[in-house]
Amino acid sequence: MIDQTGGADELHIAEVPDPIRINDEVIVRVVAAGVNPIDAKTRAGRGVAAAIPSYPAVLGADFAGVVESVPYSAHPLQPGDRVYGMGRVPRVGGSYAELIAVSSLGVTRMPTTLSFAEAAAVPLAALTAWGAVVDTARVHDGQRMLVHAGAGGVGHFAVQFAAYFGAIVTATCSASNAEFLHELGARRVVDYTSERFDEVVSEQDVVIDLIGNVKDATGSRSLDVLRPAGLIVSVPTGAWPAMAEEAAERGIRSTGYTVAPDARTLSVITRLIDDGAVRVQLDRELPLEAGAEAHRLIEAGHVRGKVVLRVAPDPA
Repeated sequence: MIDQTGGADELHIAEVPDPIRINDEVIVRVVAAGVNPIDAKTRAGRGVAAAIPSYPAVLGADFAGVVESVPYSAHPLQPGDRVYGMGRVPRVGGSYAELIAVSSLGVTRMPTTLSFAEAAAVPLAALTAWGAVVDTARVHDGQRMLVHAGAGGVGHFAVQFAAYFGAIVTATCSASNAEFLHELGARRVVDYTSERFDEVVSEQDVVIDLIGNVKDATGSRSLDVLRPAGLIVSVPTGAWPAMAEEAAERGIRSTGYTVAPDARTLSVITRLIDDGAVRVQLDRELPLEAGAEAHRLIEAGHVRGKVVLRVAPDPA
């Protein structure tokens, strides 16, 4: 938890009361929690920090664990079920904890082919990728799509969803991740350390921007690779404030994207994972006590896939 916003060392272990279940909520005993850039931004005082109602605050949006209690006896989920999902942090306490209260609309049974740690790496990143690629960009066969930061948490799912639905995918990454992205379905990979993507890529229908203008004007330069009336979907919060104006001046469509806890879509993603159509990349698993280290890794970038915190041992 954090007692105030600030650096990564603000994260520390302490005791808080158990969450109280209300209405449609499910109480889940957390086994593993995903670590996402929005967690680090919020801890630092950005992100959704302004909505933290009081301190101490428990961070963490997504989780994998075991159902502890449900709203009523005939509920589709039952105590003991292995589930994963995401909550509305900081409206409620987060997943960096032994217990989380989450709306039943945001939790579903986890893939049978994944460990708890792997499952915790999925919900927020995969739902974000699905929302950007499938719901917003309307991915389809033959669509030309550029995905920035393709090896990251959201990026590696975005590449796979785009390729699964028939898009011609180009992705940016460092040289060490090129083979990995080809394996995920990228037709072309641009090593940003040796090439400028806007000099070698053109006539894209869609750009999935997972960087914005916080590094090397990636967002603004992306406008140069889109066809007229193409679409840029920029995901990071606060990373490119002038996007709409810049895109409009160029005749480019633009939008941000904000993920929602959606168990129905997560259930579709679960089937793709269990069928072997989508794989989950776990960069590393750290103990809950190493929350500060996890945040520093996220803030430094260059993570392949996701970082996960181990909250409890796997249940028997």
